[in-house]
Amino acid sequence: MSNKKKLSPKQTTEIINELKLRFQNHINRHQNIEWEKVQNKLEINPEKLWSLNEMEKTGGEPDVVGYDKKTNEFIFYDCSPETPKERRSVCYDRKALDSRKEHKPKNSAIDMANTMGINILTEEEYKELQKLGNFDSKTSSWILTPKAIRDLGGALFADFRYNNVFIYHNGAESYYAVRGFRGSLRV
Repeated sequence: MSNKKKLSPKQTTEIINELKLRFQNHINRHQNIEWEKVQNKLEINPEKLWSLNEMEKTGGEPDVVGYDKKTNEFIFYDCSPETPKERRSVCYDRKALDSRKEHKPKNSAIDMANTMGINILTEEEYKELQKLGNFDSKTSSWILTPKAIRDLGGALFADFRYNNVFIYHNGAESYYAVRGFRGSLRV
């Protein structure tokens, strides 16, 4: 692991404390999961802790939303009420970014997620997140787009309006001030 993707002892303590506080304040998201087990996994996976810190720094408010017994991994999603603020105004992927001739956004959702070491939520994951609360009631989030749709130039995004989750399509090169992306991470 490069030094660039390693937190200092102070940063490690800060992010663990932030995650613990959020965990305690939102027990409904992770019933039957013990914080001590989560913290132990975090402490032995510094590269994953770095990624969670990146999620936090960009406004994602990551929290534990599940546990996969088969892989022995805790699952984190961005749980900010609206799509993470520092990940907005981005198109879908590098191909879309490169296709824009003018007014290019600063980045793409897929590139940012890869740099952060996280995955963009799938449609199923996005719908699961919405069972834990109301997210994206004023914003929208890119979601992982099937290859067949992407090959035709499209990309999918989702939001929550009128007490329902909506899945939409747009040109992958489009970007809006209120559209970003949510990520997931397994630890």
